[in-house]
Amino acid sequence: MIPQSFIQDLLGRVDIVDVIERHLPLKKGGANYFACCPFHGEKSASFSVSPTKQFYHCFGCGVHGNAIGFLMEYSGLSFVEAVKELAGQVGLKLPEDTKGTAPAPKPPGNDSLYAAMTAAAQFYRDQLKKTPAAIHYLKQRGLTGEIAARFGIGYAPDDWQGLKAVFADYDHKSLLECGLVLENDQGRRYDRFRHRVMFPIQDRRGRIIGFGGRVLDGGEPKYLNSPETPLFEKGRELYGLTQAHKAIRDEGSAVVVEGYMDVVALAQFGIGNTVATLGTATNAHHATTLMRLTDRVVFCFDGDAAGRRAAWRALEASLEALRDDVTLAFLFLPAEHDPDSFVRQHGAQAFRAAAANASPLARFLLDELTAKVDLETAEGRARLIHDARPLVTRVAAPLLRLQLLKATADAGGISQREIETAYGLAPPPTERAHDTWRKPRQRPGPQRPRGRSRAVAPTGILLRLVLDNPSLAARLPADLIEPADAESLALIAIIDAMSIGDIEADCGVAALVERFRETPHGTALSKVAGELVDTEFDESVVELLFEDTLRKLQADSIDHEIVELTRRERDSGLTSAERHHLAHLILQKRQLGEPRKS
Repeated sequence: MIPQSFIQDLLGRVDIVDVIERHLPLKKGGANYFACCPFHGEKSASFSVSPTKQFYHCFGCGVHGNAIGFLMEYSGLSFVEAVKELAGQVGLKLPEDTKGTAPAPKPPGNDSLYAAMTAAAQFYRDQLKKTPAAIHYLKQRGLTGEIAARFGIGYAPDDWQGLKAVFADYDHKSLLECGLVLENDQGRRYDRFRHRVMFPIQDRRGRIIGFGGRVLDGGEPKYLNSPETPLFEKGRELYGLTQAHKAIRDEGSAVVVEGYMDVVALAQFGIGNTVATLGTATNAHHATTLMRLTDRVVFCFDGDAAGRRAAWRALEASLEALRDDVTLAFLFLPAEHDPDSFVRQHGAQAFRAAAANASPLARFLLDELTAKVDLETAEGRARLIHDARPLVTRVAAPLLRLQLLKATADAGGISQREIETAYGLAPPPTERAHDTWRKPRQRPGPQRPRGRSRAVAPTGILLRLVLDNPSLAARLPADLIEPADAESLALIAIIDAMSIGDIEADCGVAALVERFRETPHGTALSKVAGELVDTEFDESVVELLFEDTLRKLQADSIDHEIVELTRRERDSGLTSAERHHLAHLILQKRQLGEPRKS
C-alpha cells in the first residue's frame, strides 16, 4: 500500500503534458493539448490533455485518466510501476512505510516474480517435448506444433516438486508469491500444477503473469488457474490478447470465448482474433480493453441455458462501457457445440459467418426481456418497461440508449416522451435552465461533435463544481444529497472523505479522482472528470450557481417532506407538533423562493 499523501504529492508535482509528450506528439490548441488517440484508430486529433486539470480525455473512444492512469494504459505498467516511474521523473522516493490507504494492487519488486514465471514456462515447454501422453492429447485436439509453440503451451509433470529441477532455492518466497507452489500447514511446499497441459497467460507487454492448466485425465478441477498474485489479476486480463492483437486490428473485430482451448483451436483454423476470459465473468474492463482495439466485439457462448446466463452477465457488465461507434454482439452456438468442436466440424468459414450474423446487444437485450412477458396484456407491457429501466438507463452510448428507449416504448405501447418521463430522463423545466452552468472552451482546429446538451441534475452540477474546486465539498451537507445514482453516491463519498481530512481542500481533480480509483465511485468520478477536460467554468457565476443549486436541493427536500405530511394529514391527521412542523416547512419554502438580496 502506498500512502495516499504520497500519491497526492506526486500528482501535484508531475505535469501530465510532459508525461504524455514523452510518448505522443502533442499540439497546443487553446488552453489544452491535442493528439490522435493512441487507444483507438483515428485521423483527427480527439485526444485532449488539460494542463490545468491534469487529466486527459478522448472524445472519440471515451478513455480518460490522470498521469498514473495513462502510463498504466499506454505502457501496460502496474499501478506501482507507474507510480515509481513518475516518482523517478520528479525526484521523489517511494516511502518505506506503506501503511497508507491508497490502492496498490501490485507491489514493487516484481522483477524476481517475472523471472520465476519465465523460468517455469520454459520448464513446462521442455517437459511437453518429453511427454508423449501430453503430445498425444494436443494432437487429438487437432493442434500442430507450430500453434503450440506460438502460445507457449507446455506440460507440468505428475510430480509433487517438479519445479525443484528449475529452482535451486525451492523455498524462495517468490515461488509462493507468484502462485507456482503451495505450502501446507506444516510448511511443506509442493507444485500447484501437476499432470496438466499448461497455457501461459501474458500481459499486454508479453510478460508471463500466470498459467492455466488443463488436466489430462478425469481429475478435478478440469481447469486450474493461477491465483491472484502481485502480477496477475484475473478480472483485468484476457487470454491470448498478445497473440490476437494484430489479427483483431486486421479483421476489424474481436471474438471473446470462454476457454483457453477455444482460443488455441480457433487460431489453429486461422481465426486469430480470439481471446478468452480467465475463469471470471466478462466485465466492463474486458469490454473497454477490446473496444480500444476494434469497433466490433463478439461474445461467443454455448447455446444452452448456462451460456445464455453468461451472455446476459456480459451484457450487464458492458452497458456503462458502450460507445455509439462500437458494436457489441452475441453469438450462440448450437447446444451440442463449443467453439472448438464447432470449428472442427463446420470449418472456419462457418464460424466467421456465424460471428458476422451475431445478435447486436440491443436486439439481444430486447429479445431476452420480451421473451419473459406477455406483450398482449397491459401487465406484460408494464413489466417489460419496468424490467428494461435499470438496463437502458445504464447504457453510456447516448444514441444507442435513445434507440433502446424508442424500441422499448414501442414494445410497451407508450410514447418515447412517456418512457423518458417514467425513467426520469425528461427533466422538468426548472432543471433545463441549469444547462447554462458551463460553457465549452473554444479551440482552434477540428471541433468535437456536439449534439443536444444533456440536462444535468442538481447533484450532477454540484459534483462537477466540486471536482473543479474540491473546497466546495466542505460547504455541502451530506444528508441533503439523495443517494439516487452513481454521481450522487460519489459526491457523498467526497464530502465524507473531506470531513474526516482524508483529502485536502486544495487537491486538484487528478488527485481527487486518484483517491477513489479502486473504490465503487472510481468509474463515475473518472467519467465526469473526463467530461470536464474540455470545459471551462465561468468563474463569475460559479458561486451563484453553487448557491442556487444548493437552494434547489433544499427546496426539493422540503417539498418532499411537505407532500408526505400533507398526505398523512389527509389520511389520518397530524399531531399538534407535526402541524407546527408543516407550517414551519411551508414558511421555509416561501423564504427559499424569495429573490436573494444582493
